[in-house]
Amino acid sequence: MNLTTQAWLPIVLLIGSNIFMTFAWYGHLRHKQSALWLAIGVSWLIALPEYILQVPANRLGHGYYSAAQLKTLQEIITLTVFCFFSWLYLGEAIRWNHLVAFALIALAAYFMFLPT
Repeated sequence: MNLTTQAWLPIVLLIGSNIFMTFAWYGHLRHKQSALWLAIGVSWLIALPEYILQVPANRLGHGYYSAAQLKTLQEIITLTVFCFFSWLYLGEAIRWNHLVAFALIALAAYFMFLPT
């Protein structure tokens, strides 16, 4: 595969986007003593940079990737980012069944990118 800018830039943007979104959705779990309204407000502020990265990622990537392939890339990136986040930030263990489930999703992604 020739890794042109059109191929890799959407992936880089989606990785950045998913880092922000993971913190927006789950970062507050480490701060449960904070008021819920504050968690919601901070999450919305964190989500803004996520959209600033995600929208261009899909715009730039569409045409090189199909919409279904972009969505599949996004899901794989989301799960990868979440695994590291839950382990490093939340201190949760990654168990064997999580890895098996992730491998099955990766297998599904493999089929998504097969030539038709």
